[in-house]
Amino acid sequence: MDLNIKEFLEAGVYFGHPARQFDPRIKPYLYGKRQGIYIIDIEKTIEKIKEAGEFLKKVASQNKKILFVGTKKQAESVIKEMAEKCKMPYVNYRWVGGILTNFKEIRKRIERLEEIETIKNSGKINLYPKKEILLIQKEKEELLKKFGGIREMVDYPGAIVVVDVKREINVIKEAHKMKIPTVGIVDTNGNPELVDYPIPANDDGLKSIQVVLSKLVEYIMDGLKEGEYIPEVKEEVEKKEKE
Repeated sequence: MDLNIKEFLEAGVYFGHPARQFDPRIKPYLYGKRQGIYIIDIEKTIEKIKEAGEFLKKVASQNKKILFVGTKKQAESVIKEMAEKCKMPYVNYRWVGGILTNFKEIRKRIERLEEIETIKNSGKINLYPKKEILLIQKEKEELLKKFGGIREMVDYPGAIVVVDVKREINVIKEAHKMKIPTVGIVDTNGNPELVDYPIPANDDGLKSIQVVLSKLVEYIMDGLKEGEYIPEVKEEVEKKEKE
C-alpha cells in the first residue's frame, strides 16, 4: 500500500480549521498551529488510515457491504465515485433518518422507486394524465437522489465510512444503535471519539477527501480479492464481474 507523505501534502490533507473552530479532543492528532490555522499531523493521518484500512479490508473479505456517506457538497461526487469503484453502497445527497434504524421502511421506498421504473420502462406511464406523469417523474428523481446509492443494499452494512463526523452525526448515532462499526474523516473541529476508526484530515477540500477515500478503497479492493478464496464470497465476486 503506497501511503506517500508528499501526496498527502499536495492534497492539503493537513489543513485544519481556524483556531476559533476547534475541538480539543482532536489535539493528539495535531502538528501545531500556523497563522491561526491548526495543522494536522500527516504521519498520524497515515497511521490511522492504515488502522481503518486493515479493518475495512477484513470486512470486505467477509463479503459484507461497506456504506459510504458524505452529503456535503465537496464530498458528493467523490463518495459516489469511490463507492462505485469498489461496488459498495453510498449516500451522497441527504441522510434520511431510519436508513439503519428503520431499514424495512427504507426498503419499501426503494421498492417504490423500482415500481416507478417498471411502469416507465413498460410504457404504461403513457396511460397516465400528463400532470400525474410529471408528479411520478418528480417522485422518481427524489427517490433516486435519496436511495439510488443504496438500492442494492439488502441487508445492514458491516461498516460505515463517513466524511465529516460533525456533519454526519445522525449517521453515526444510528450506526451506534445498530452496533455497526464506523470509520470517519475528522477535521480539527470534530470529535475523533465519535467513531471507532477516526482519520484526522481536512474534510472540506475535494483533493483531501479524494486521497483519503482512495486509500481506503484500495484496502477494500484487497479485501474483496482475499474473499475470492472463500467459496460463497468468490461466487459473489464472479457475479459482480459479469455485470
